Amino acid sequence: MADNRGKKFTIKSFRTHSPMDPTAARSVWSQLAGAVDEIHNRNASLLSFEELYRNAYNLVLHRHGSLLYDGVCEKITQHLMNVAEEVHSAEEGFLLQSLQIAWEHHRTTMMMVRDILMYMDRTYVVQSKRRPIYNLGLYLFQTVVWEYKDVKDRCVRSVLDMIAAERNATSVENLHQHDGLLKSVLGMLLELGYSTGMSSGNDQNMQPKSSVYERDFEAIFLATTQEYFRVESLECVSSSSVPAYVQKAEQRLKEEQFRSSRYLASTSCSPLLSIVETEFIDRHAKTLVDNPVSGVATMLRDDRLTDLKQMYELFQRVPPTVEFIRATLSSSVKQSGEGLINDYERGAADAGTFVRGVLTLREKYSTIVETSFSSEKKAQKKLKESLERFLNVDSRAAHCLAIYVDESLRSGLRGATEAEINDQLTKVITVFRYLQDKDVFEAFYKQYLAKRLLSNKSVSEDAEKNMVALLKAECGYQFTSKLEGMFNDMRISKDTREAFKAYKQTSLTRTKVDIEVDVLTTGYWPSQTVAPCLLPAAVSDAQSDFLKYYLKTHTGRKLQWQTSTGNADIRGSFQPDKGSLRRHELCVSTYQMCILVLFNDQDTLSLKDIREATNIPEEELQRHLISLCTPKHRILKKASRGKGISGDKDTFTYNNNYSSKLKRVKIPLVSMKDCMSGKNLGGEANGGAKNAIPAPVEEDRRHLVEASIVRIMKARKSLHHNDLIAEVSRQLSVRFVPSPPFIKQRIESLIEREYLERDDRDRRLYKYMA
Repeated sequence: MADNRGKKFTIKSFRTHSPMDPTAARSVWSQLAGAVDEIHNRNASLLSFEELYRNAYNLVLHRHGSLLYDGVCEKITQHLMNVAEEVHSAEEGFLLQSLQIAWEHHRTTMMMVRDILMYMDRTYVVQSKRRPIYNLGLYLFQTVVWEYKDVKDRCVRSVLDMIAAERNATSVENLHQHDGLLKSVLGMLLELGYSTGMSSGNDQNMQPKSSVYERDFEAIFLATTQEYFRVESLECVSSSSVPAYVQKAEQRLKEEQFRSSRYLASTSCSPLLSIVETEFIDRHAKTLVDNPVSGVATMLRDDRLTDLKQMYELFQRVPPTVEFIRATLSSSVKQSGEGLINDYERGAADAGTFVRGVLTLREKYSTIVETSFSSEKKAQKKLKESLERFLNVDSRAAHCLAIYVDESLRSGLRGATEAEINDQLTKVITVFRYLQDKDVFEAFYKQYLAKRLLSNKSVSEDAEKNMVALLKAECGYQFTSKLEGMFNDMRISKDTREAFKAYKQTSLTRTKVDIEVDVLTTGYWPSQTVAPCLLPAAVSDAQSDFLKYYLKTHTGRKLQWQTSTGNADIRGSFQPDKGSLRRHELCVSTYQMCILVLFNDQDTLSLKDIREATNIPEEELQRHLISLCTPKHRILKKASRGKGISGDKDTFTYNNNYSSKLKRVKIPLVSMKDCMSGKNLGGEANGGAKNAIPAPVEEDRRHLVEASIVRIMKARKSLHHNDLIAEVSRQLSVRFVPSPPFIKQRIESLIEREYLERDDRDRRLYKYMA
């Protein structure tokens, strides 16, 4: 051994512990066992926890951990058996309170025991893979007290009875008096669920358990909850109005969510609310929506937007059920739209009334979607589809909209501010967007625009140009190029008239009548196939003078006169049998002028005489004659009775007794059944079929589809049938939506003319022929 003399510091050897024999170990355990009893008896203040900790430490240190662990387990079990009997013997009204007291005391006791045996938890328990002491106490409370006889069943039943009493309460007084008790008991079940742990071969009774809360309480609680709300919702749906039912459902959802926050586990909230949603919303959604007295249709009809909003927000909790509301929204729009169409068909509403009805309908349901559906995208799409569905049944809507614009720009917006005009035109474009047959609208719009421009009957040129600008922004330049060309023609014609007037003054040309001519480009304006009528000599001379001037200044051009679209101011002299001579300036059409001038030579003429002298087409001749024979403007007297003309021998006599309070009188034209009107959208070309496309539009469509096919095939070289159909439809959708059969017809036509050919192996594959 080394000599330590002279050294100031030395390393001390390990202190050797004498081994603890079993007798000494049992003696130490006896002291600890007594301490555990004292803790159970609420006498912990008499104990020295430092000494107890040291004794437990020594037992574990000397490899007597098993003695200590098993002994503590036995002591706790013995105590809990007495507790279980006490809880079991408690009266029903105090059962939960007894369990709560026992549980809270046991938790406190186990925390003290855990502190004493802390060293054992860190060493022996970890090495032997047994439950920590506190978890052991939870497990023993579960198996000895909670699962003792019928304690568990009685306690769960008591908890459910308290919850049912809360749900059935009609007063808020003492409503939450049991919250603390319920939270403690259910919290106990949650904590007992944490007693799972690893078991060793010698500990077969401590296999891991599933959550006690979920197994013993939550499953039963959710099942009884589902039955409770199933019965309640069934009673409510049969006895309450839909708004009252919605309020009840919202109330129950709030109550159950609040209940969950007060004493249920956080994991119970979602399944609990899901049950309420299933029973109150999902199970009865269709019945609620279709309720004939207070359902969605009634809410939409009566503008009960608040009720509808509450219902929508409730149904959003179960997203598939919202589709029932959207479907009813769509059905309501469709029904209202069909009502407008029916009124129009039976003559109860004209075109303007129809369009105003559509605008009102759209505004109403747009407000509903914005307010009650919170501008939901799916609801907006449903509204759009519903409006498109009834507006595109046939081409009537396109024509009605053109008539409405014509009425607005002709006189309806007279006196309106610029902002009001723009607002009205924007609404028109809103309806225009829903139309698939935009080219039909364009055809009729162009026709009415031509009449407004040629008769100078627009409220303002700016309003007209604003409308064209809106159409251009919506559909592109090609859609409005002809309309813009019409305005350009009118501007050039104005300059031409001024130049012609100056020409007459310098050339000293004198005519009996003054003539103003609008020179129009054939491709821009609606085509006219009517031959010019025979004009009076004086008018014909003036016409020749203009023709001479125009062709002199514009070489290489050809003018074709359209007498069917002109108008004239003539002076009429009326000498009654009794009274003085009266003179009126009559504003008439060119055809009416030609008719009236004939009566300068004769007072009475037959229909045949007038036709031969004017060469006016039969339908227009009768229309203009009847307009001159109306009671309000009876310039001519018709021999036959009734509104119509009896035949060629029917005669017309100049009415010398005609009078009017106005010096200048405009003679309006009457509508004829066989003339184009808002109720016959196709005009003569389609025989009056309400869903037919006007012949000129149909012809344009053929050219457009063929041109589109050729462009696509020239770029692609080869394309499958379905792909070609889809691409053509996409390209032309800005003007109209061609049907697949129509596109197929044009493909066949192009194949016959050798623009395309079919593939030899795949007959549905087309190839472009250069």
